[in-house]
Amino acid sequence: MVKGNKLGAQQVKKVAAKRRKPPKVDAARVAEIFARFEAANPEPKGELDYVNAYTLLVAVVLSAQATDVGVNKATKALFALADNPQGMVQLGEERVRELIKTIGLFRTKAKHVMALSEILLRDFAGEVPHSREELEKLPGVGRKTANVVLNIFFGQPLIAVDTHLFRISNRIPLSPGKTPLAVELGLEKIIPARFMRHAHHWLILHGRYICKARAPLCGQCLIANLCQATEKSAVLGG
Repeated sequence: MVKGNKLGAQQVKKVAAKRRKPPKVDAARVAEIFARFEAANPEPKGELDYVNAYTLLVAVVLSAQATDVGVNKATKALFALADNPQGMVQLGEERVRELIKTIGLFRTKAKHVMALSEILLRDFAGEVPHSREELEKLPGVGRKTANVVLNIFFGQPLIAVDTHLFRISNRIPLSPGKTPLAVELGLEKIIPARFMRHAHHWLILHGRYICKARAPLCGQCLIANLCQATEKSAVLGG
């Protein structure tokens, strides 16, 4: 009897494990999704304003928990005064803080901008490094920020998982995951190489303007018939 119970428990675990396994990837479906994104917007662009690798890095650091529009308003004056690490250090933390005070967490971000500028001058001859490992050593720079800079400025085929991308990857779904890293690594496995350069931009823009959190615009979605979201039918009315 005890032995039977143990076997039963093991069988239950096996069944539960199978249920937890992600659905098998439909490569043709994934390829078609990105082919449609490419056809609609062959050269997607990020919405942060910048003039070089350094200003892009600073803008992305400032964009944490802030809108791109808000960051662009603040950096217009900031970058006019300092568009390189040397100029930023000379500007000083107090002045930087004053210029970005309309952005959330501006005090902490001003400290990060000053600190990363000093490190770039000291350790990298004022240049932005080309590797994620080195970028992540800079204050205020995490994996997502590093991936954005490396993808946008240096053309590396990386996925930067923000709130929008995380939501729609789980919703459509493409690469379901409980963490941004899980989603990122999953997407890297399933997205065809030809689409990787712009993949994160297509997904972010789709999540920001079409596949919104509360009211997705399914009627305007160019991949609606490829989407398997449970809430889609209700939004479409059937």
